[in-house]
Amino acid sequence: MFGMIRDEWLLNRRAWLGSYAGSLGSLALADLLVRSSAEAAEGKRHPAETGKGRAKAVICLFQHGGPSQMDLFDPKPDLNKYSGMPYPAGEVEAHFDKEKGNVLGSPYKFQKQGECGMELCELLPHLGGIADDLTLIRSMNTESVDHEAALRLIHSGKIFAGLPVWGSWVNYALGTANENLPGYVVLSDPKGLPVDGDKNWSAGFLPAITQGTMFRSGSSPVHNLTLPEGVSADRRRGQLDFLEALNRRHLAKYPESTELAARLRNFEIAARMQSAVPEVADLSGETAETRALYGLDNPATAEYGARCLLARRLVEKGVRFVQLVHNGQPWDTHSKNADSLKSLCAMSDQPSAALVTDLKQRGLLDSTIVIWTGEFGRLPVSQGTDGRDHNRHAFSLWVAGGGFKRGYVHGGTDDFAYKSVDKVVTVHDLHATLLDTLGLDHRKLTFPHEGREASLSDAEVTGAQIVPELLA
Repeated sequence: MFGMIRDEWLLNRRAWLGSYAGSLGSLALADLLVRSSAEAAEGKRHPAETGKGRAKAVICLFQHGGPSQMDLFDPKPDLNKYSGMPYPAGEVEAHFDKEKGNVLGSPYKFQKQGECGMELCELLPHLGGIADDLTLIRSMNTESVDHEAALRLIHSGKIFAGLPVWGSWVNYALGTANENLPGYVVLSDPKGLPVDGDKNWSAGFLPAITQGTMFRSGSSPVHNLTLPEGVSADRRRGQLDFLEALNRRHLAKYPESTELAARLRNFEIAARMQSAVPEVADLSGETAETRALYGLDNPATAEYGARCLLARRLVEKGVRFVQLVHNGQPWDTHSKNADSLKSLCAMSDQPSAALVTDLKQRGLLDSTIVIWTGEFGRLPVSQGTDGRDHNRHAFSLWVAGGGFKRGYVHGGTDDFAYKSVDKVVTVHDLHATLLDTLGLDHRKLTFPHEGREASLSDAEVTGAQIVPELLA
């Protein structure tokens, strides 16, 4: 008998360890599930909510690889003046140091756009058409010249793997405004995943339910969402109800199992998504004018345009954070920089501008942040004959809507766009400012992890600050 008691004790001990070892950060999941439904319905706020935010949602058009700031957003006459000559301002920090060349001029012209006179590359005519709606930040910098580390930093605020990303933090604080859809959706490239794969939308130590849900292109955006052939809706409902009853019985026996609570929540969301996802993903009801705006009839822009249009439809339905990602890292122009930029802009310029225009026409731009960014920039010197290597010291990005200042250029770089020197904005400052426009205090949006209150901006360590000049 003693042996039987001992075996039962060991089993319970193993169950306890299995539930908690390495996952203490999930202890708040049950509270999250309550807050995301009942409390949200009652208007209760997360402790980080300030009640002062203008934005309700974010659409991130992420450009994997590191777009060239001096060829697209940051004109520098000295690049062409010294093109082909040794770099005159000392040394540059190259990722592939032995491949450093002479100064590489930009082959494209810049033009002043809009009433604000924002200078943009000729490859971006559609973006130029909405210049008066943009905040262009020319003075970004980051901490790593390596793709993976830089991707982690701009997504999670840290260079280490496995941490929660910005979309998960927003989802954790605000939840979805539509119980039939996830709070955080990733619109993947049909050709494949980006560098670092699904780590780009990881929940890390936050509750698993806050991670990004990937939607694929095509008629079946989410795996295993459609009913198997021969299974009716009533039969499936009966299966789910029976499974839920078993799970809830088990949860009552082991109330400390927050993973099971998350699984129950996921089943409930998945059941509701069976009707909600096909409806929101069906673009056939959009007008001919809208389809033309996004370039859906042009092979060069059709795929990216469809994803930008779907992003608009998702935020209309209450999704808090939508992120578009690329296959691999197409903006990583180590060779054929000019040709690559030409094709990439032909693919993305019209749909990106269309998204901002469409949101504005529908009265959604004030409540939606659109951000276009990569993980770092490029160097002013050549790699090989016609490429540019990585640069962590300067890059450009643009933001529209959500309370950001319109028709505004912020900060600047040196004469070769190598280093940000004026009104420098760090990745952590960007995070703090984005959260502020969403009505979230970046210092109070925390979660207990490894004995401390972890956060996206980690202001006590990074010195992250809101940048008031960026805001209207």
